[in-house]
Amino acid sequence: MQLELSPADAEFRARMREFFTTKVPQEIRDTVLDGRHLTRDQIVESQRVLNAEGLAVPHWPTEWGGQDWTDLQRHLWHEEMQRAGVPIPLAFNASMIGPVIAQFGTEEQKARFLPDTANLDIWWSQGFSEPDAGSDLASLRTTAVRDGDDWVVNGQKTWTTLGQHGDWIFTLVRTDPEVKKQAGISMLLIDMTTPGVEVRPIELIDGGHEVNEVWFTDVRVPGDLLVGEPGQGWTIAKFLLGNERVGVAPVGATKRALAGLKTVAAAQMEDPMVRARVAELENQLLALELTALRVVAHSAGGEPHPASSVLKLRGTELQQAVSELALDLAGPASLASRADEDSPQEGWARRSAPTYLNFRKASIYGGSNEIQRQIISRTILGL
Repeated sequence: MQLELSPADAEFRARMREFFTTKVPQEIRDTVLDGRHLTRDQIVESQRVLNAEGLAVPHWPTEWGGQDWTDLQRHLWHEEMQRAGVPIPLAFNASMIGPVIAQFGTEEQKARFLPDTANLDIWWSQGFSEPDAGSDLASLRTTAVRDGDDWVVNGQKTWTTLGQHGDWIFTLVRTDPEVKKQAGISMLLIDMTTPGVEVRPIELIDGGHEVNEVWFTDVRVPGDLLVGEPGQGWTIAKFLLGNERVGVAPVGATKRALAGLKTVAAAQMEDPMVRARVAELENQLLALELTALRVVAHSAGGEPHPASSVLKLRGTELQQAVSELALDLAGPASLASRADEDSPQEGWARRSAPTYLNFRKASIYGGSNEIQRQIISRTILGL
């Protein structure tokens, strides 16, 4: 594989680097680089800065704000964004429902939703998982029954990330209980201010509020908010989850986190055992980065290559390994996670335990890693 960039690609990378490091507010980038939580307003502001420059949704069709870039250029865009500490465009908008509407939506849905989705004027939530239908998504029980021109929705979704900020939610619902369970699923777009929609917070093990339950009680949804055809939801979900898995291999962010550790814990890097551990992680990240390039190069027709499951599986494992290294290097200082900013313990050390605990979720969401192993064995290895 040719690793040296062409002059044109090197210029492209330099242009991305200059924009990300000069146009996105420093306060927002410092929040990311320090590993602190972004506010809703910071996420929105950052995405609008990118969208104004045409850099928020480069993988969308060009008529809806996409860029006619090569796969390598998209990779460089993503890498430089993470390197600079720029928040990745909100995945629910940019990587999930946006491409779905562009691919399966009506012309009216595209005109109504895509511009506001790219600019984060609408904050989307994801309504897939249910208490008994997470990894076995086809078992979902939330129903939508046709009543005149509307659908009437009843049921419960769970693990809805950042749903407390959501304006709309894209939701898988069972519209036909009489057919094979995958064939009876449809996708609806639901305004979260509709009467009957209730968001309930879930407190996580790290003490944060990041996920929610969303309940639907006799929620009336206009018929023109169905995406695709009735019963097409399973096909749409597979398309969406394939895109999601490409996005959940945070190679750039994990490389940045590891490089940051080498700086803040420089004294401990003198230990040969620590150096060996860091070198092993760096080598594995390089291998994953090259795999990511191969996956992108073999994606076609708007559908990711099945090997995107490898990225999800290995990317989350390495993300967790780096967070575990940070926890080990912080040692007793990691216990000061609830200390104030004036604590004598350094910020990275205080944040190491909540970050370690938070990233345990990475091997579950986006299709659990056990599901990814099944996909790899069946579709790639032919077992």
